[in-house]
Amino acid sequence: MTKVVKVAVGVVLSANKVLLARRKLDQHQGGKWEFPGGKIEADETTPDALTRELKEECDITATRMHPLILVEHDYGDKKVSLDTYLVTDFEGEAKGLEGQEVSWVDKHQLPGFDFPKANVAILDAIMNLSE
Repeated sequence: MTKVVKVAVGVVLSANKVLLARRKLDQHQGGKWEFPGGKIEADETTPDALTRELKEECDITATRMHPLILVEHDYGDKKVSLDTYLVTDFEGEAKGLEGQEVSWVDKHQLPGFDFPKANVAILDAIMNLSE
């Protein structure tokens, strides 16, 4: 049975722009854009994991978030469970602390970016958010 990787994902919003990070080429789905986040450790809640990952990866501290969507996806070689939260308030200035490229993208330009297939449902949820 394929193990499911549980991931905390943050859709970080700032004035109708969304924070994206590009996966490194040597990673699963390398070179594609994604919403920042990372694996949920056994003893963590999703908000705790997301807060930790955003600090480690992007040097921001989430101060307000709420659940957006839970996405289950099977890539064939790997299954993921993306527990996605909308981050509406944070402190700090986002930067790629792990050498990854980060970018603030207008919400309406998101469909033009190359995302992993598991992110399609997240994109749909974002596009359905009221302005």
